[in-house]
Amino acid sequence: MNVRRLIPTAALSCAALLGLTALTACGADGAGGGRKDGRLDVVASFYPLQFLTEQIGGDHVAVTALTKPGVEPHDLELRARQIVKLNDADAVVYLKGLQPAVDKAVEQADVKTKVDASTLTSMEKHGNEVGGHAAAHDHAAAGDTAAGDTAGAGEDHGDHGHSHSEAGDDPHIWLDPVKYAEVAKGVGAALAKADPAHAADYRKNTDTLVGRLGALDKEYAAALKDSTTLTSRVFITTHAAFGYLAERYGLTEEAINGLDPDSEPSPARIKDLQKMAKADGVTTVFYETLVSDKTAKTLASDTSLKTDVLDPLEGITDRSRGTDYFSVMRSNLTALTTALTAK
Repeated sequence: MNVRRLIPTAALSCAALLGLTALTACGADGAGGGRKDGRLDVVASFYPLQFLTEQIGGDHVAVTALTKPGVEPHDLELRARQIVKLNDADAVVYLKGLQPAVDKAVEQADVKTKVDASTLTSMEKHGNEVGGHAAAHDHAAAGDTAAGDTAGAGEDHGDHGHSHSEAGDDPHIWLDPVKYAEVAKGVGAALAKADPAHAADYRKNTDTLVGRLGALDKEYAAALKDSTTLTSRVFITTHAAFGYLAERYGLTEEAINGLDPDSEPSPARIKDLQKMAKADGVTTVFYETLVSDKTAKTLASDTSLKTDVLDPLEGITDRSRGTDYFSVMRSNLTALTTALTAK
């Protein structure tokens, strides 16, 4: 994505006169304590990181999300005022590799604290088939190791024991409660470093959030990984957002569109999914609220399957089955167990 698309020419006068470098400088003048109420000014790239930061920061932070409710995060284009807001912030929390426009803006921004969630947990490559049948390692052991590696997380551009996100990495780490907890630890450490006066509160709130995510993980494991009532461990989704979740709980996700929610499946892929659904006892094709359900419903109709919503939690809208991360994740668990126990 080039600068012409990222920063409209009608932006502030400093941008018109001096270009992106001057725009960054104009934003930097207010960085580090620009809020009159004394709260830490944090910009989060999209909902999962906004929610996490708000939970950890509490009353000590003011969080602004770059991705508005109802906007598909992968397609985000930034406006000039969002660039300025980012440059004025005390901290930015984002996920490198998910939103190219955000990656570019963060790279150019003069923000003291930049927290890249992809450095706070291990990233993996997922394709059309991900999960229990395709897992290449013991995920539980990997999760324990990764959790320990985040102890020093939060330092800007530091080495946290994990590789940075690379092209092709699956960015949907928040849908695995264990990985999301690892990210929470790193964000908590970063906020504590940026605002040491409230470090104790950040640590306390982080521990509370990690505890809630641990409880959610146990709910998922009991219903899916350790369940003896499942009639199938394979589920079909519109795009491969649930690879980490599938691996965590011993399931296999078959995606119609792969990692890109806007791509079109080939006729051969549709045919393969039809055969697989019959062979593996699949009952339901899942779609999501922010992407067209046309392909999912066509596949379901052709194979006499049901359809239901499995929310990738990239944003909360009035169509979401819940009001926050935890309620939507529990709605997803209900949808999955209903589909995987049906005969």
